[in-house]
Amino acid sequence: MGRYIAKKAIYTFITLFGVVSVIFYLFNVLPGDPARMMLGQNEDEEQLKIVQKKYGFDQPIFTQYLYYLNDLSPVSLHSNNKDHYTQLSSNKYKHVKLIGTPNNQLVLKFPYLRTSFTRQGMSVSQILRDTLPNTFVLASSSIFIALILGTFLGILSALYKDHWVDKLILVVSTLGMSLPSFFSAIIFAWLFGFLWHEFTGLEMTGNLYELDDFGERVQLQLQNLILPALVLGVRPLAVVSQLMRNSLLEVFNQEYIKTARAKGLSEKQVLFKHALKNAMSPVITAISGWFASLLAGAVFVEYIFGWNGIGKEIVNALNTLDLPVIMGAVLIIATIFVLLNIVVDIIYAYLDPKIKLN
Repeated sequence: MGRYIAKKAIYTFITLFGVVSVIFYLFNVLPGDPARMMLGQNEDEEQLKIVQKKYGFDQPIFTQYLYYLNDLSPVSLHSNNKDHYTQLSSNKYKHVKLIGTPNNQLVLKFPYLRTSFTRQGMSVSQILRDTLPNTFVLASSSIFIALILGTFLGILSALYKDHWVDKLILVVSTLGMSLPSFFSAIIFAWLFGFLWHEFTGLEMTGNLYELDDFGERVQLQLQNLILPALVLGVRPLAVVSQLMRNSLLEVFNQEYIKTARAKGLSEKQVLFKHALKNAMSPVITAISGWFASLLAGAVFVEYIFGWNGIGKEIVNALNTLDLPVIMGAVLIIATIFVLLNIVVDIIYAYLDPKIKLN
């Protein structure tokens, strides 16, 4: 297990290093001066020079890249020299000195994602802390819907193979996989939030927490979660149902299943005690990939339903060219994706004894 974790740690480091490098160079070759983006209409030459020096924009691109790595690294160089850029990251957050002189130190700190260009003085970490939990709730709800309903439909489809029930589920699954999320979001919002609002009581837009009618306190509004969670869960639900069906049909043909039936076990016992556990392996793998994808793919759904999540924040940042927010959001999603893959590998090995951790 230790060797496996070490290998995965190295894989994670290399992958995230590549992601950071691509993100930095992709967004820093865009035309335009980041300092001008930050100042907007209030710019003048003196202010431009101050901002460029403060954030290192006056340095060569490779030097800026090293600064960015220094900001993101938990172990980084810190200087108390006010003319030195590296003082920025460590002064923004608490840090622990490891070694060095009072003016130049090697410190331990949380990764620093810098500050927003358009929200003066607000850190990217704070923006993501305010929005990421909402996206996590939305993605988790969507995956829960997809896993429960998809597994049920997949089992039903496998038990009634080639029956009209199986064919109907196949048609619905194909339709679900074919519809883009933004199109489904528009249709669901119009039907259930506008046309049938009187019967559903659902709104076209809304957040998880909203002010009451008097503007005095924040209230939990779970009904606002229903439509975006359903829309976001449609495609993974379709995938899960078909994966479950095909996996179960394959497992049903295994010798140990035939042996269990020969011993006189009922179909219910065969399904839940023997077949379902092994059939879940590809489903778990698919769900893990979908969960990370939903964090990134929630952009259109969140924007259409007005859900205050990281997807909506990315759209707003793209509209205002708020590069630190975009880079920070993409990096967070990539990190979650990599970590989820490691967790799923362990779960997959547990579910399938033929797979060994090495």
